[in-house]
Amino acid sequence: MPNLNSDLETLDELSGYDLRIIQPRHGYRFSVDPLLLADFAGVRDGDSCADLGTGCGVIALLLARLAQNSSVTAIEFQQVMADIANRNVALNGLSERVQVVEDDVISLKTRFPVDSFDLVVSNPPYRRPGTGKISPRAGRDEARHETSATLADFLAAAKYLVKPSGRICLIYHTCRLAELMAQAALQKLAPLRLRMVHGNSSMDARMFMIELAKGRTGELKVEPPLLVRGECGGYSEEKLRIYRKQGLGAGD
Repeated sequence: MPNLNSDLETLDELSGYDLRIIQPRHGYRFSVDPLLLADFAGVRDGDSCADLGTGCGVIALLLARLAQNSSVTAIEFQQVMADIANRNVALNGLSERVQVVEDDVISLKTRFPVDSFDLVVSNPPYRRPGTGKISPRAGRDEARHETSATLADFLAAAKYLVKPSGRICLIYHTCRLAELMAQAALQKLAPLRLRMVHGNSSMDARMFMIELAKGRTGELKVEPPLLVRGECGGYSEEKLRIYRKQGLGAGD
């Protein structure tokens, strides 16, 4: 049995990935974004990976499941969430391949050598301080709003950590696409792939996924849009494929 505080936490299943995930009952809870990013990133067998802002550790665990010989360093600055991530790693029997590090992205240069990872992924907080609604639920604003680290800090950390031959993959809110592109140019990160995420074919894009690289150039490939729902209102075939045709069990 998992070490679960049933008053404050829930235990949810990603059965298509054979994962059980402890989450805060009333704090920030993941939805579809981590699954989309893990699929987009295309982790390869033997990759060393870093997940910046891992939260409960769901992206790190997905990467470990998607490539059996991969190793993942999951970085989280909130002590409560780092503790949950550690318990999730142990709960899913992945302690030998997934390491949780409690630290801020702005401090990673003191902890890791440059060019340490083949793949760096992140679902960074997408709201600037003082914007958007303030959640009454503890923990949600730290996950959604930039606190000590900005988008520029996340990109700088990813650039430092990734190998020149490696890849950086992020999922982010469309309202900050122009800013991300500008920051990537300032930091000499080349955008290689871009994919927009839509609720359905008639809705504006809500999120985007992007692959960046350092020390390389290439033409940007804009991939076909990812639709969460199909024309008949149910989940799209691609979303069902990403879920491995299993219910998320953690909200949508």
